[in-house]
Amino acid sequence: MTDTAGERKPARVVVADDQTVVREGIVMLLGLLPGVEVVGSAGDGEEAVRLVAELAPDVVLMDLRMPRCDGVEATRRIRSGYPGTQVVVLTTYADDDSLFPALHAGARGYLTKDAGGEEIVRAVESVLSGDAGLSPSVQRRLLERLSEPKPRPAPAEAPDGLTARESEVLVLIAEGLTNQEIARRLHVSTATVKTHINNLFAKTGLKDRAQAVRYAYAKGLVRPPAE
Repeated sequence: MTDTAGERKPARVVVADDQTVVREGIVMLLGLLPGVEVVGSAGDGEEAVRLVAELAPDVVLMDLRMPRCDGVEATRRIRSGYPGTQVVVLTTYADDDSLFPALHAGARGYLTKDAGGEEIVRAVESVLSGDAGLSPSVQRRLLERLSEPKPRPAPAEAPDGLTARESEVLVLIAEGLTNQEIARRLHVSTATVKTHINNLFAKTGLKDRAQAVRYAYAKGLVRPPAE
């Protein structure tokens, strides 16, 4: 941003993170760096949206996993209601289930919390210039995702209210993959795979993987090999 004299004005930033120590540390770090002015901090997504409405910052540095309103939903609300404010995600998580929903919600930048202050400032400047502010690891993941073969499409209507991801996990269970193998295939953590399995078991009433395999065949998610 530049003022009427042509001098670059500091980017006005709001920091959103539910962990007080982390949030205060980011605010303190940015306060030591040129080119950024922290104008507010929020402890959850609801507060972040409220501060954007009140302060009209240039950028929000957004954590993802927060109470009341998570970072993805807060990003969606901000980009919809206040398009003059950009969002750079700053999170611990770089798995697909965190990265792609945030980008789809409108985030223009994505950094992990091991990023240094200068990297954060560069990301802020990039999104304000109309570019993407992505860490090198996130850029690599996006390129990998683009080069991967397209996943097999999920049924138009997944049975028993399963999400597309839960159906995908179920198909991989039926193909005999372990949790670790599913995690590698989907580029997510093993904990995320376990969460999906717990959710799909709860929705379908399944009790073990053997039942899951039978269920996948019965519902047409997996076809038996041709004889």
